Parts: sequence; C-alpha cells; structure tokens
Amino acid sequence: MTGDFSIKPTLTGERVELRPFLDEDYPAIEAALRDPEVIRLTGSTPIVWDEAAHVRLREWYSTRNRQPDRLDLAVTDRATGHWVGEVVLNKVDVHNQACNFRILIGPGGRDQGFGTEAVRLLLDHAFGTLGLHRVELQVFAFNPRARRVYEKAGFQAEGVLRDALRTPGGWADAIVMSALAPGS
Repeated sequence: MTGDFSIKPTLTGERVELRPFLDEDYPAIEAALRDPEVIRLTGSTPIVWDEAAHVRLREWYSTRNRQPDRLDLAVTDRATGHWVGEVVLNKVDVHNQACNFRILIGPGGRDQGFGTEAVRLLLDHAFGTLGLHRVELQVFAFNPRARRVYEKAGFQAEGVLRDALRTPGGWADAIVMSALAPGS
C-alpha cells in the first residue's frame, strides 16, 4: 500500500465532488442523521437529539479531516456545492492492503446517481492512488438498490452474515461484498 490516509483529497466527477468536511456541512449532516430512511438503510440507532448530541456530533465531524487512519469525505452536488452524503474508507489493514467502505446519501441526494458516482470515484482513489488491493463492505438484504450500485462499481457478493441486524420488523441479513484492484 503506497497511499496515505492522512491526506484528504478532493475528487471530482461529473456530478459530484468528494472533499474534506466543512463546518457549513453540519446542518445537512444533521438533517440526514434525522431521516428515518437513512437510519433504516444504515442500520443505525436513532439519535436522541439533545444539546449534548449536537455537541458530540459537531465535534466528531470537526475531527474527520485530521484522522490519519481513515478517509472520510463529504459527497457534494457539483451543481450547488451542497453536502448530499459522505463516503468513508476505514478499518485499514496495511499488511493485506485492504479496508472497509461505507457510504451515506442523505435525503437531498437520493435517486440522482450521486451515490453511484461517489462509489466509483472513491474506489478509483483507493486502488489507483492509495494502492489498496481489496475494499469490502456490508449491505443489508433489505437494500437491493444499494447492492445494485455496488455491483455496478465492481463489488461482488462473497457471503451472508445471517441475522446481523435487529430491526423493528425482525432480523435482517448483511451481505458481505468486496471489490479488488483492477487486474487482480
């Protein structure tokens, strides 16, 4: 692995730009984290929005650009410059040139192709610049739309973690997927 996760690049596509977080992103981030569909699709626990939660969340996002062992980038709509989501490479395994991937697209960025382009941009960076060999993720079985996006970007299903998430409707499986560097 030749890349450095402490460098926070700006990656530009046709419709989205991936860039370090800015303070002005926070209102859109909070709106996304309040969205029931975001909570459901990411398997997150809803946040109890008191003053302490606001402070913790602002502090957490204010430190993303300084993390040397992970890459967190805002997904922005190039036409407006507005935050529509985020992409993350984390859980780096230097020896095996591998890491985990996750993405969140907020309500203002859905159904516009932003997620598809953001996944492709970050994978190109992971393999081309960072020198990774493998990027993996988990997607819940109730999210076939995300699975199709991942497959279009080159991810392949590897297995199933049965009953990995407890939901109000019962247990849900998580599908483990990975993408390998071109030519692997």
